Amino acid sequence: MTRTLSLPVLAQPSRLHAHIPPEKKEKCAVFGVWGHPHGARISYLGLYAQQHRGQESAGIAVSNGKAINAHTGMGLVAEVFGDRVLYELDSLGGKGAIGHNRYSTAGGSVACNAQPLLESYIRGQVAVAHNGNLINSDALRRRFEEAGHLFHTTSDTEVIIHLLATPQQQRAPDPLAATLRRLQGAFSLVFLFPDRIEAVRDPWGWRPLVLGKIENGTDKPYWVVASETVALDVCGATLVREVEPGEIVTISDEGVSSRHFAHKAEQPAHCVFEHVYFANPASVVFGQNVQSVREMLGETLANEAGVPADYVMPMPDSGRSAASGYARASGIPYREGIVPNRYVGRTFIKPTQTERQAAVRLKLNVIAEIVKGKRIVVVDDSIVRGTTTKAKMDQLRQAGAKEIHLRISCPPIQHPCYFGVDFAERSQLIAHGRSVEDIRKYLGVDTLHYLSLEGLLSCVNRPASHYCTACYSGQYRLDPTHPSTEVIIEDEQMRMFA
Repeated sequence: MTRTLSLPVLAQPSRLHAHIPPEKKEKCAVFGVWGHPHGARISYLGLYAQQHRGQESAGIAVSNGKAINAHTGMGLVAEVFGDRVLYELDSLGGKGAIGHNRYSTAGGSVACNAQPLLESYIRGQVAVAHNGNLINSDALRRRFEEAGHLFHTTSDTEVIIHLLATPQQQRAPDPLAATLRRLQGAFSLVFLFPDRIEAVRDPWGWRPLVLGKIENGTDKPYWVVASETVALDVCGATLVREVEPGEIVTISDEGVSSRHFAHKAEQPAHCVFEHVYFANPASVVFGQNVQSVREMLGETLANEAGVPADYVMPMPDSGRSAASGYARASGIPYREGIVPNRYVGRTFIKPTQTERQAAVRLKLNVIAEIVKGKRIVVVDDSIVRGTTTKAKMDQLRQAGAKEIHLRISCPPIQHPCYFGVDFAERSQLIAHGRSVEDIRKYLGVDTLHYLSLEGLLSCVNRPASHYCTACYSGQYRLDPTHPSTEVIIEDEQMRMFA
């Protein structure tokens, strides 16, 4: 059974205030630290720095070398963890800690799915935090349920624990490696065992995962793993390297060791959307600073689709870096004519269209004095469903903009993502089956241009074939509809349930 601290969640948001699903949901964030006496507080900082990757729930699990305890809750990191909770966790830890920020891409946004998941099995306790999405989890879960296994969550992550606990995996020389070989899809994982942390990255390297260390004046630094380097920065750690695709990094009192459970894929599948939107601009992702990449995207966009205008304006906040690059390359002055309200937080569901429009206006304020009578280039990172973008363009037009030229720093998103991004179904994607001209008319702008796929890939420093671009191209490295996802545990593999 899961052991969870019976502590209050401070400032818990009301269940009546469910927020409007954003056009694109951040993936998730994982974090881990070993050896630090205040592992819970360090994890809190690491999660806070990665809050942009997940805002539905947060959790921290700690080990004292013999037992693991955890606290999870719905809401933002600061809502789930207060001083008292962190003090309690630190008093129960002292060896290692892992943490997780969640946005649901598999399983619903409910309390039971908050991570880290903490369970007990034949070898003791284990906690796990997952960034990504398993495309064979439904098939695995169905077979486990047919064999009588009980699940406590609707998350694909729980399948991993059930796999690890099976007799077949436990008889293997390396049970964790044997478990990981059964998984298909995207997974950057951080496991906490009582005596160690195991950090894992799938063979395709879909999601970022980095290793760092905090110097402490001894020959045994505190080791840290995180989804993004910005989490290392905030807790005073220095970047050592990426966790390699197919690698397991073990962190314990003995230091750091490494082994591989699979060969690195011949063609990695780094998610290029990390650079477009998801990652923090201060992070280094796939060996490249995100801010620099986004500025290059803007420069390339200006070269592909320049237009006479009075100002270049970013769509806050994700379009700011690309807009800076666009302005620099085009020579058009950069102005901030759309200002976000920092105190609104998440937009709440409203029962009528009038109230929904008011909610958008409350969150983004247009400065009419700057916009009125002007030709403006608006730069945003992407368009998914298009409804939010249309509302923003309507605001600009009503504020008196003479011309609106919308520029998007990535290609049209025409296909769903099955590897950790909550893009809509094809029927809900505005670019699926529609021309750019159709989209332009719907949005009510004078011109619309998306960055070409070639232009996007020219801004990243690894070979183009090493990036996943399936949401633009429809070319998936792993086909989520292929029969192999249904038969992974057929035939002789059924003995794992023996």
